[in-house]
Amino acid sequence: MDIQTDLCTVRSWRRADRASLARHANNRRIWRNMRDAFPHPYTLADADAWLDRAESVRPETNFAIAVRDEAVGGIGLTLHSDVHRYSAEIGYWLGEAFWGRGITTAAVTALTEYAFSSLDLRRLEAGIYSWNPASMRVLEKSGYRREGVMRHSVVKDGQLIDQVLYAATRDDALSLGEAVA
Repeated sequence: MDIQTDLCTVRSWRRADRASLARHANNRRIWRNMRDAFPHPYTLADADAWLDRAESVRPETNFAIAVRDEAVGGIGLTLHSDVHRYSAEIGYWLGEAFWGRGITTAAVTALTEYAFSSLDLRRLEAGIYSWNPASMRVLEKSGYRREGVMRHSVVKDGQLIDQVLYAATRDDALSLGEAVA
């Protein structure tokens, strides 16, 4: 997959992304806002394991965020099953050197449109740690709505914190005038 935006490209991961993935992901400030499965420190071996995983998932749901063809972040979907089969969780991170430029918003918007038009999904959701208002703004700018607060639902970095739930539906996207099949 390869989606061009004005600020970045959302594309398939490549083996050549190994070094840039490890370099940009190896950041405690990023790790603090990710699930514990995202390692810190982030090594070349971790990058290899991630690339193996990203290559093996079908349909493809994990993508690089690239700037000038360098992988500087990641974005993906976790598809749900059973009664939640028309829903997925969206997650993302971006190398700190690229924060504050609108890149993440462009990537989230692009992947959201792709998910609704190509994967037969009706709902995307994201749980944002309460200490991360920048990520909440990304979702709001991308058309997601705040649905609620899950109090004391996450333990991260030794702290019990709230998680703020955001979601977008295919109907929301249609009402915004996006071209969703």
